[in-house]
Amino acid sequence: MVKLNTSNWRKAWIIPPLVIGLAFFMFMKSGKQTPQKVEDHEQARAVRIVKAAKVDLSPMTEGYGVVQPARVWTAVAQVSGRIIESHHRLRNGELIEKDKVLFKIDPVDYELNVATAKAQLAELEVQEKNAQASLTIEKRNQSIAQRELIRLNKLAKKGTASQSQRDEAERTTLQSKAAVQNLENTLALIPTQRNVLQAKLTQAKRDLANTTVVAPFNLKIASLAMEKAQYVPKGQKLFEGDSVDQVEIVTQVPISSLRNLFIGREDTQVSLDSVTHNIGELTGFKPAIELDMGSHVASWQARFVRFTDTVDPQTRTIGIVVAVDDPLEQVKPGFRPPLSKGMFVRVVLTGHTQTGRIIIPRNAVRGGKVYVMNDQQRLQQRDVDILFNQEQISVISNGISASESIVVTDLIPAVDGMLLSASNDEALQRYLDSQHSSDN
Repeated sequence: MVKLNTSNWRKAWIIPPLVIGLAFFMFMKSGKQTPQKVEDHEQARAVRIVKAAKVDLSPMTEGYGVVQPARVWTAVAQVSGRIIESHHRLRNGELIEKDKVLFKIDPVDYELNVATAKAQLAELEVQEKNAQASLTIEKRNQSIAQRELIRLNKLAKKGTASQSQRDEAERTTLQSKAAVQNLENTLALIPTQRNVLQAKLTQAKRDLANTTVVAPFNLKIASLAMEKAQYVPKGQKLFEGDSVDQVEIVTQVPISSLRNLFIGREDTQVSLDSVTHNIGELTGFKPAIELDMGSHVASWQARFVRFTDTVDPQTRTIGIVVAVDDPLEQVKPGFRPPLSKGMFVRVVLTGHTQTGRIIIPRNAVRGGKVYVMNDQQRLQQRDVDILFNQEQISVISNGISASESIVVTDLIPAVDGMLLSASNDEALQRYLDSQHSSDN
């Protein structure tokens, strides 16, 4: 009986914990709030944009080259001798005006040559006169001898003249004929001798003139290799004279970028005459020269002169020659130095202005596509056709309209229709707008 009560008592102790647990569960369930529905909000990507600009664009290309004088004159001794006089400013780097005497070679020997040639000509004139007088006399002697021979022949027929007399008369006649012939030959050679002596005199005068050397144009002395009192042989190089009235720069320009300067041009009839005489007008190039001076860039207006004779097969570039006229007259101390031989300069070649070109930043084109933000501020990837690239811009021929919003920020990943939060890149926008040409 006691054992049974103990078992029931243990079972009774199980019930209270179960009741308490059930009550706690019901309490927690009654206090739990109903889940609220949360709406999804799309996250906008922050990007920088610019407006596609419509401008009148001046296409350009550039290259670099070294300034060289347009003409270089080499002073060479045309006669030998001792230098007795030279210009007081005949030094490297000095400027000497046209027609100024640069140096003189001792002319004494060449003056003697002139005098000798003149004397020989005078002597020839005397010889000619003497020969003509002698010829007149010999012709008279010949006539007398001929008559004497005729007379003796008649007497011989009558038997009153001996054969020896006839032979002597004939011998005299032949001698007279020979003398006349010799004098006539002498006179016939005199014109040739006169020409030879005249040429000798001309050469002597030319050599004498070559003892004095003058500047053929305004020049700057370079590579001087002579001194006063120095003996110089004929043919020796004495110095060089660089023209200061005009300088030239040869620069290599890619053929592809040169083509851009002709895009949009009307077809022009090209002839040999136009290429020969009007190449500058035919191309329409407007070149400029720039020299980096550190904190300042000096510039000059230049003139297109010609193309070089070959194309570089390795770089696919062609040589362009431009010239600056009267560079010394364009000097501005502290701002524009004289264009001197050896200066390394930038050549900017500009073509005719192309109107109404659509331009965007060059780095906004990614694999032939451009990111455009539409009116709903959503991304649109658009295929475009590029007419050409120039520095940091791309000229668009199809696919973009003026004032459309161009995304310049790299988007990874870029998904059509994604929401964008745009801010204007003002510096880049100013750069685009600055491409508008003022040359109309």
